[in-house]
Amino acid sequence: MALIVSTWIKFVFLFAPFFVVSMFLALTRTDSAAERRKIANRAVLAALLTSLVLFFFGSPLFELLGITLDSFRIGAGILLFLSAISLVRDGVRVNAEVPAEQRDDVSVVPLAIPTIIGPATIGAILVYGAELNGVDIIYGLVGLVLALLCLLICLHLSTWLERILGKTGLNVLSKITGLILAAMASQIVLTGIHGFIATSGLVN
Repeated sequence: MALIVSTWIKFVFLFAPFFVVSMFLALTRTDSAAERRKIANRAVLAALLTSLVLFFFGSPLFELLGITLDSFRIGAGILLFLSAISLVRDGVRVNAEVPAEQRDDVSVVPLAIPTIIGPATIGAILVYGAELNGVDIIYGLVGLVLALLCLLICLHLSTWLERILGKTGLNVLSKITGLILAAMASQIVLTGIHGFIATSGLVN
């Protein structure tokens, strides 16, 4: 149960729900309430399918490319840290901005990818998936699904959240999320460095 809760909390912050809500509102400003619900459902479904692929195929991918998990931890942690800095400084993720030209269907691109599942999120999901073994994979998967359900609820309540919190409130919460992501990224990098040093025989 503890693993489910910890994984759920990690993924909630990893998906940066308040930033996603801000992007969702900007991308669907001219859509009706019914259309917004459909877009939110499709976006979260696309994010779920993408996350499942990343979650289960991290280890085989590392083996195929000859990359150790610790090396990937360091790279993914750095990328996540840069994304966190962007959230704290500008209130947006790296490579996740409202497109100049509005698409007919924004649910998959750019809402699911790269707003919900961006480069930094991809790396983190690969790492978390590769770290789990046995029954822990099921617990981690439950945490992932719960986090996406929370995101879906936030998207369905986006208009209400904007009315209650305002754009400034959403922006502040996005920045706070960025601070927590920075700490998560630092932990991933430090774990990767420690593991790399340990396997290299430099420490006992």
